[in-house]
Amino acid sequence: MADRARILLSCPDRPGVVAAVSQYLYSMNANIVRMDQYSTDPDGGRLFMRVEFDLPRLSDRRRELEEGFARTARPLDMQGEIRYARERKRIAIFVSKMDHCLRELLWQWQAGDLSGDPVVIISNHPDLKDIAATFSLPFYHVPVTRETKPEAEHRQLEILQNYQVDLVVLARYMQILSTEFVSAYPNRIINIHHSFLPAFVGANPYERAYERGVKLIGATAHYVTANLDEGPIIEQDVQRVNHRDSVEDLKRIGRHIERVVLARAVAWHLEDRILTYKNKTVVFV
Repeated sequence: MADRARILLSCPDRPGVVAAVSQYLYSMNANIVRMDQYSTDPDGGRLFMRVEFDLPRLSDRRRELEEGFARTARPLDMQGEIRYARERKRIAIFVSKMDHCLRELLWQWQAGDLSGDPVVIISNHPDLKDIAATFSLPFYHVPVTRETKPEAEHRQLEILQNYQVDLVVLARYMQILSTEFVSAYPNRIINIHHSFLPAFVGANPYERAYERGVKLIGATAHYVTANLDEGPIIEQDVQRVNHRDSVEDLKRIGRHIERVVLARAVAWHLEDRILTYKNKTVVFV
């Protein structure tokens, strides 16, 4: 993957965009290995593209590649960037007391299924410290109360900067982040929460869902924004349940869906498969 790079771009949809990008990469002697595109409306909409390619001697030609792409992009009003596969993103995982999402991410990382590396685990409780030790990862216990939240977030941001973190994953971290915290990592904080239980917000959602006899439970992974649980959705999944399922059954099923959905969303972000527009995502998988 040393010579592998990706272009992510969006621009007004018009004739010649795909040709311009392809011709430019051809002129660089790059080999396109995958190209995905989506238009909100071919007649005046917005075009989104992800182009993955191999370029011989990429490490020596990065400046040439980026400057040439900028010249290609300018006449077509492209907004885009080039990302490099060999630059593995550094991940901070935030947790509280529940371990299922944390374990899934660490298992996938250990198996080589994530194109990035957890570098630190941060928690408002000490409960999961042993899991971090098992994977030889540093663990920081930063207690959070209503009174100490500004100081706690300041400490957390210091840790993220010290570890040069690229992506923050909230793996069932049971705290609401401030607007100031979120603004430090725009579209680089991924959260997981129960979904398809929209009538059951707040505490004990599965108990309340059980009382209503829901037939579907699921989970949603999304980017975190200043508006609580309203950021661009990356991935969702559901599973059918019925009257035979107890509250504990619903929680068990919910945990499984949560960890799978979160791991997918994290993997897609690490592989540069996600473009955001307004409050939506375009995910090329």
